[in-house]
Amino acid sequence: MTHSIGFVGLGNMGGPMAVNLVKAGHRVTGYDLAEAARTRAADHGVTVAASAAEAVTGADLVITMLPTGRHVLDAYQELTVAARGALFVDCSTIAVGDARVAADLARVAGHRAVDAPVSGGVAGAEAASLTFMVGADDPDFAEAEPVLAAMGRRVVHCGASGAGQAAKICNNMILGISMIAVSEAFVLGESLGLSHQALFDVASTASGQCWALTSNCPVPGPVPDSPANRDYAAGFAAALMAKDLGLAAHAATALAVPAELGRQAAELYAAFAAGEGGALDFSAIITTLREDAA
Repeated sequence: MTHSIGFVGLGNMGGPMAVNLVKAGHRVTGYDLAEAARTRAADHGVTVAASAAEAVTGADLVITMLPTGRHVLDAYQELTVAARGALFVDCSTIAVGDARVAADLARVAGHRAVDAPVSGGVAGAEAASLTFMVGADDPDFAEAEPVLAAMGRRVVHCGASGAGQAAKICNNMILGISMIAVSEAFVLGESLGLSHQALFDVASTASGQCWALTSNCPVPGPVPDSPANRDYAAGFAAALMAKDLGLAAHAATALAVPAELGRQAAELYAAFAAGEGGALDFSAIITTLREDAA
């Protein structure tokens, strides 16, 4: 089934996602505040609108990929011009509470709502290999799943509204802590005289194995495709990791969950992202850990 899709947010993630929907045969009209993003999308077959409202006018499915919960809530206030009963799919990473408020706004306006944050970074968006974590009622998930599958490799139904966002921040808390642990191990190994390759060869096939090590290794050499080999050009920016860890820490505080490592990771990434590190890949946290050790 093809859809008439309004896509709001054509940045580094949203742009490639919209293009993959075009490749899958959907009619996609998009909008982004940035002219460069609009131009890139248009060059790859996305019909570009003059405003977000125009992009979703008459659409039977609306996808948003925006920076913060405030952006999503503001957008949902003006996107009610979509076709009656349209399915709203928010792929942004926002607070669970904001996701539930956004879903309520969509439903009050006569639409349906799904939260579907993603994992996989820009490379995953370009390759249509993202993982989607979905919060939705069963019928809405059934409708959203084939559309999401055109942009990703795995679509997981996590529960009702907000559950997708809950899964995303929990996953990224694991990832942020893991990257700090891997980075600290390499810094310690350097001090002990271990080569990067020797430590990688051991840990990648032993109990220290994890995605942060084997796919996004924070030192150049062992994993040729990792950002460490490109001066930490961002695949997943440290500023975004800081945002996600902040959401996780806020949720833990609100629910009185200890999550001490999660809080410490949030503090480390917040400090790193506040400076020039914010635009670098999140694996570049090793540089500040190395400086602290020195």
